[in-house]
Amino acid sequence: MPSYFSLALVVGVLAVLATWIFGLPVAKDNNLQVWIAFIAWGGHFHCGGKFGGIRDTVVCMTFGALVGMVAVMLAGHLVSLGDFAAPVAVGLGAAVICLASKVPYLGTIPASVYGFAAIAGVILLKGTPPQEAILPTFISVVIGGIFGYVSEQLTAALSKKEA
Repeated sequence: MPSYFSLALVVGVLAVLATWIFGLPVAKDNNLQVWIAFIAWGGHFHCGGKFGGIRDTVVCMTFGALVGMVAVMLAGHLVSLGDFAAPVAVGLGAAVICLASKVPYLGTIPASVYGFAAIAGVILLKGTPPQEAILPTFISVVIGGIFGYVSEQLTAALSKKEA
């Protein structure tokens, strides 16, 4: 089967499976988020796929989520800055992500930003306390990275070799 169609079939079927899994009571009870998994799934390909793609996605998104968690907590302590508390905390977090990109395995800045945004969504949209948002964010990232890796492998297995 041409890789274009293999990819569409595999991603379509796995998207159904992922959405179903995240709708299960155990996923809901643990605050797992399908949208974070989809971000990590795409991040796997953005980070080059294969083992390195899943590794870099999970490491960078987790790092970004930790930075995001700290930024939200910091914003709560910068009340003297008024309306600038959150923007300053986010700016500091963004600077940390950029500076950390020189560290091995933290070099994919966009993936770290995906993690920062993901945890911010859990905290701000779901009202989850920052410290309670990190584990469900991490688990959702790992699951998404696995889906990315599996979709890549299944697509390759179903694709005919092109001359």
